[in-house]
Amino acid sequence: QVQVVESGGGTVQAGGSLRLSCSASGLTGDGYSMAWFRQYSGKDREGIAYIGGYGGGAEYANAVRGRFTISRDNAKKMVYLQMNDLKPEDTAMYYCAAHLIGSRWHSPGSWNHWGQGTQVTVSS
Repeated sequence: QVQVVESGGGTVQAGGSLRLSCSASGLTGDGYSMAWFRQYSGKDREGIAYIGGYGGGAEYANAVRGRFTISRDNAKKMVYLQMNDLKPEDTAMYYCAAHLIGSRWHSPGSWNHWGQGTQVTVSS
């Protein structure tokens, strides 16, 4: 059984940093892609960062490119999202997704497994 669990959310002042962590257990090998999404209250979930299997091919949404960095540790079956220069508009629930089954990584429907989310709040 696949289990995806996020951690590391919290409250930070604008300009600060947070690192989110995601553990993905129950998946075979290291070839599966992973991603981070966020969801504003009352809005659809949106993809913000993607990393391919075996650690290759990171991609980012325009809103976070240059401020956020996605990485993974295959030995630990972990993926991370380092978030720097946080802004109040980054306030959202952040979700980790594992195992891409569709063609568009930024679409929630393309992912097979999800965590429960971790809240990030950035105060001005």
